Amino acid sequence: MKKKVVLAYSGGLDTSFCCIYLTQDLGMEVHSVIVNTGGFSNEELMTVEKRAYEMGVTSHHVVDETINFYDTCIRYLIYGNVLKNNTYPLSVSAERVSQATAIANYAKEIGAEYVAHGSTGAGNDQVRFDMIFNILVPEVKILTPIRDLKLSREAEIQYLKDHGVVMNFEKNKYSINKGIWGTSVGGKETLTSHQGLPEDAWPTQVTKTETKQLTLTFEKGEFIGIDDVKYAHPTQAIQALQAIAQPYGIGRDIHVGDTIIGIKGRVGFEAAAPIIIIKAHHTLEKHVLTKWQLSWKDQLSTFYGNWLHEGQFHDPIMRNIEAFLTDTQVNVSGKVFVELNPYRFTVIGIESDHDLMSNKFGTYGEMNNSWSGEDVKGFSKIFGNQVMIYHKVNG
Repeated sequence: MKKKVVLAYSGGLDTSFCCIYLTQDLGMEVHSVIVNTGGFSNEELMTVEKRAYEMGVTSHHVVDETINFYDTCIRYLIYGNVLKNNTYPLSVSAERVSQATAIANYAKEIGAEYVAHGSTGAGNDQVRFDMIFNILVPEVKILTPIRDLKLSREAEIQYLKDHGVVMNFEKNKYSINKGIWGTSVGGKETLTSHQGLPEDAWPTQVTKTETKQLTLTFEKGEFIGIDDVKYAHPTQAIQALQAIAQPYGIGRDIHVGDTIIGIKGRVGFEAAAPIIIIKAHHTLEKHVLTKWQLSWKDQLSTFYGNWLHEGQFHDPIMRNIEAFLTDTQVNVSGKVFVELNPYRFTVIGIESDHDLMSNKFGTYGEMNNSWSGEDVKGFSKIFGNQVMIYHKVNG
């Protein structure tokens, strides 16, 4: 009997190569799985399924992880205002963890002997997929044809052409990964340290130029509404904001970071909704949380984002940090006012019943209503007392 392998499949260049190689060169029984984290339409999923069967898979399965991806991961990236290196909202790294987990569970479900993915030997995804498979299905063997054969994209294209595969190879000069939390774009320019992506490489072209003002609504840290519309689930609010804001070219950037394997990497991304949501949420938090809540959130959120980026989602410390982040969101409710313009946005202000910037207690830089000048004199003297003693003793 043919050996059964579950292939993490997207229909792109890398996974198309894996599909042909595993079925024709290795003679395996391939069961392709696509994990939708909010980046595929129904039409696109049907096209991917058709292509998979044309390439000889035994079965093709779709796992819709969009809501679960939000519930188990994205909500905490918002709670923590997580931007890797103050830039990148973990668009791909977060979804890879969700995808690898879903694929491991499916491999277990159908009793596969092998699981395969299209990662190269130079990026983060190989570690994320391998590690999660080793954690969740350690008895299943891992196959990585592109990494093992050390193939370039040009070599993959030639292989597929030689095997009669017809696809848009010009489009595949860029590696594009789309999900609900942003779209990454990799190409020859991102392999350099100085080149930017050309306009036509961005998946969404800039078509909006008029100024637009929006009111974003948060309840206990979750983004749930735009203007007068309240959505049944935050994923719907995210997708609606993305449709409004991405045509402005907002959220385009190039992230430079340290990979898990120790080399520097560059990737372009467009993530209008994630960037706006994180900045709006953070602004609301600065009004409703105390300084030490904000301080500890910053420290734990940085660790959470870095550890998630490196694929360590299943480490129990992540559940501990999630519990802390959730507890900080009790009073993070209100409205945030945002203005959109081409290539930029502005967070104008907030309204919240929990706003600590209340003029009942004083107005910054002008007057106070809760203490006297003599109170401040005594406080200032006591507050600096130990440092004064230090300088007296040590000259």
